[in-house]
Amino acid sequence: QGTIHPFRKTHRSVFGKLLQEFRLVASDRRSWRILLFGALNLLCTGCLLMWCSSTNSMALTAYTYLTIFDLFSLITCLISSWVTMKKPSQVYSFGFERLEVLAVFASTVLVQLGALFILKESVERFMEQPEVHTGRLLVGTFVALFFNLLTLLSVRNKPFAYVSEAASSSWLQEHVADLSRSLCGIVPGLSSVLLPRMNPFVLINMAGALSLCITYMLIEINNYNAVDTASAVAIALMTFGTMYPMSVYSGKVLLQTTPSHIIGQLDKLLREVSTLDGVLEVRNEHFWTVGFGCLAGSAHVRIRRDANEQLVLAHVTNRLLPLVSTLTVQIFKDDWSRPLLTGGYAALTSSLPPLLLSSGGDFDPLTSTPSKPTSPPPEFSFNTPGRNVQPVVLATLGHHTHRPYGGLGLSYGSTPYTGMLNQGLARPGGGMGLGTQGLGAMRLWIQSLKLPPLPTLFSFRFRRSRECLKENRVKPNKLKQFRH
Repeated sequence: QGTIHPFRKTHRSVFGKLLQEFRLVASDRRSWRILLFGALNLLCTGCLLMWCSSTNSMALTAYTYLTIFDLFSLITCLISSWVTMKKPSQVYSFGFERLEVLAVFASTVLVQLGALFILKESVERFMEQPEVHTGRLLVGTFVALFFNLLTLLSVRNKPFAYVSEAASSSWLQEHVADLSRSLCGIVPGLSSVLLPRMNPFVLINMAGALSLCITYMLIEINNYNAVDTASAVAIALMTFGTMYPMSVYSGKVLLQTTPSHIIGQLDKLLREVSTLDGVLEVRNEHFWTVGFGCLAGSAHVRIRRDANEQLVLAHVTNRLLPLVSTLTVQIFKDDWSRPLLTGGYAALTSSLPPLLLSSGGDFDPLTSTPSKPTSPPPEFSFNTPGRNVQPVVLATLGHHTHRPYGGLGLSYGSTPYTGMLNQGLARPGGGMGLGTQGLGAMRLWIQSLKLPPLPTLFSFRFRRSRECLKENRVKPNKLKQFRH
């Protein structure tokens, strides 16, 4: 007999869960355009792959991989739309923003792998170059260019738009930027399109189409089939160079690193936080990127004991929240309290001599330094209790008729030296400060340790001086020095 579960949850399969999430995305009208362009992309990619096989062109195959990348970008756009609908859960407390980062990273890496495959096939073709048919080469080029530009300009892809702006420039963008500056000097109206740098996806599509057009003309005029392989290598290198900075940027986000372009702003904000009223120190600060444009962070803030925790927390959050969307701040006050001395010191007195304390209270029992009777002990001095803490006196081995600190749990052992505490420590400048009874008690305590018998140093040195005198090693007037 087991436990009865009247409302047991139904376990859905993976396909059922995916279908449920797809219905959630399809419920938004903005996702219909993405689904429509995805269906057209599949149709266009199938046609282009058939034309690549009929023309036997490696350059057109490399250019078709850009259409496959458009399909990946549409899937990423669907994931981004799904992420905006989902709320953070207990398992994923930061939300699902990292899923779109993973989609961007996977898309760029897959396209780079396709470019490497094109390079490998091109090297094999250089050994034995086949004939290229140009019947549908130019048609396939314009069809792919038209559809790629239509997809890029019609569908707003937030993840790839953010990555293309935040990532570093590719080598193709840098070379085109140099040409664009010279061209914008002649035609200033083009500066809004070409500067500071072109969209990398538009640029790679335009460059690939231009390379295919040059290939078509050279094959038609001179029947130079090797140009097709060289054009495929050029398109593969441009594709790899364009996608590499994006994959590096998204990979750093997945590794939870701090973006390099935000480090300066974070340092400035932390300096402002450290100068707030009541803040003593900002420590253990850590900031990382959860998703594209979503920064998370945590920090420990040490404040004064008299500062208001809620007020300081509000000021710190107000300074950091515009840059750090998910922020965790731990406020703790500066702790100067010291632990109370307990009766644990009584265990040490079993192996230590009795502490001779002054009866007048002229000495601090913990520091052995003279203090004025009217002045309280310093509050923040080393090895001294606070102002409101009663000083603790170490227990002795003797029997006390009066136990002023019995409430602290100090143990008072039995010893015959009852009159020892009557002789206190003398004031500074008054000699050793030990009375006759105190010296006698110290001597008896040393004898109670039962040390092994050893020859005294004085008798040994006197005996040594007589031996040296007999051997005529020391003059008689030096004997007094040995005796001393």
